[in-house]
Amino acid sequence: MDLNERSLIELFNLGGPIMWALLVLSAVGLALFVERALYLHRGQIRSTEFLEGIKNIVRKRRVVEALTVAEETPGPVAAVVKAGLLHHAESEERIRFAMTQAALVEIPVLERRVGSLAAIAQAAPVLGLLGTVVGLIGAFQKFEAGGSYVSADVLAGGFWQALLTTAAGLAIGVAARLAHHFLSSRVRALVHDMEWVGNELLQFLLLDERVGDDGAEEGEEGAPSEGRANGA
Repeated sequence: MDLNERSLIELFNLGGPIMWALLVLSAVGLALFVERALYLHRGQIRSTEFLEGIKNIVRKRRVVEALTVAEETPGPVAAVVKAGLLHHAESEERIRFAMTQAALVEIPVLERRVGSLAAIAQAAPVLGLLGTVVGLIGAFQKFEAGGSYVSADVLAGGFWQALLTTAAGLAIGVAARLAHHFLSSRVRALVHDMEWVGNELLQFLLLDERVGDDGAEEGEEGAPSEGRANGA
């Protein structure tokens, strides 16, 4: 029976106990990728449209309403905008510091568990190599025990294990590496959006539409209450 005629279960069993470790590793990698991909997708917004909407609200002197919109919008970009708006009437250094602090809080959350995929990408081929070594050791043990009369069928099990674990380890490693590259690119895109939005909002608050205390008080009259801004 050749490779094409064997089922996946048969091939898995031929790979030996190391295949179970590789299976667990692949399952963990898949779970990490799905969770991170969904999280980063939820945090991705149309930054240009969102910022323009915030600017239009602030131009109408409705700062509290702009804060409410930023708080209700998911993602790190909105968190940076909210931090800037909370300190809109303060100095440039204070606004920049507040937005920088917000970004520093959000970036580790974005990068969480992404590095684990890189570790899986490195560990899977090594684990497959371990299965190869174990399989070859078993084959040579059988060869030594059988002497000159050992048959190919006796050695086949060890060679099957050696080749299958290598193939499985490499396949998992390649998939984990691609997943890590994809998630890293999404994180970089979000960080870039945070930087761009932060700079644009800072310029807007300082140069184009400096909002003072009087503007904030006017905005409070027709805007949602602070309790609603906090989701109460």
